[in-house]
Amino acid sequence: MAYNRRDFIKMGAAAGLLTLFPGAPRFFAQDTTSRTADIVAVRNGTPAQMFEIGIEAMGGFSRFIRKGQIVVVKPNTSWNRTPSQGANVSPGLAAKVVEMAYKAGAKTVYAFDNTCNEWEPSYRNSGVERAVKESRGIMLPAYDVKDYKSVKVQGAKILKEAQVNKLYLEADVFINLAILKNHGSTRMTSALKNMMGVVYDRRFFHRNGLHQCISEIPLVRKPDLNIIDAYNVMLKNGPRGLSEEDLRNDRMQILGTDMVAVDTACAAVMGYDISDIAYIGMAREHGIGTTELEKLSIKRITV
Repeated sequence: MAYNRRDFIKMGAAAGLLTLFPGAPRFFAQDTTSRTADIVAVRNGTPAQMFEIGIEAMGGFSRFIRKGQIVVVKPNTSWNRTPSQGANVSPGLAAKVVEMAYKAGAKTVYAFDNTCNEWEPSYRNSGVERAVKESRGIMLPAYDVKDYKSVKVQGAKILKEAQVNKLYLEADVFINLAILKNHGSTRMTSALKNMMGVVYDRRFFHRNGLHQCISEIPLVRKPDLNIIDAYNVMLKNGPRGLSEEDLRNDRMQILGTDMVAVDTACAAVMGYDISDIAYIGMAREHGIGTTELEKLSIKRITV
């Protein structure tokens, strides 16, 4: 089933109390679903506040992390840009995810990203490296091929084999910490596309079918949790951006276990039909997740 923004608005209206917020799509309706949510959408708090509220609505971090486990967080910190420029995830959100992972019982929390710009200034100027370290996490570089392992990708049409980060493979819990924004090659980057940061040779993707390859990375391993930073949404000139004029201050965050469903919701926030983002439908066809949001429990919270 194709799922578009109009359908998502109708679903929100059916939930009741549909509210239009200035500067954002008609995404939110207060929701009081009683069962554990598949997707949680939070608005109007700081990134850290919204994560605390959102993860509680998901059933708490203990739903995902048990005592003594190794947790790996993959934040989008690919660009040598400052937090105000909106190209990378919020440092405050990264810090809160690491902090709460330890509170849930994690033994060690690692973070990494195979960056697009040079890794050292990207880690430093994004503010994410410092935030992770201040919360006792370990932020590791991910540029060296020795940190990757070649694996067969079962069921792939194009990405038959890939060199993926060993931490991604070995973690007890893998958390996908993405940012929602425009992308010049794929129109949108969110949960699925953020997974390119676990792969060593991304040039293969661009040469051999970018959307198809993106859809096939999770065939290796799907994240246990996807967290989407939509506080400042880059609407144009992504993924790096030119200025703060490219941003819309939506003050939102989306959490979910199904990355296809999460990206379907994110497309609605951006004003796209999922047919505009080819890798979403391709991932659905691979069985990675669903685009049928009406079959899921979605909790919407306004702080």
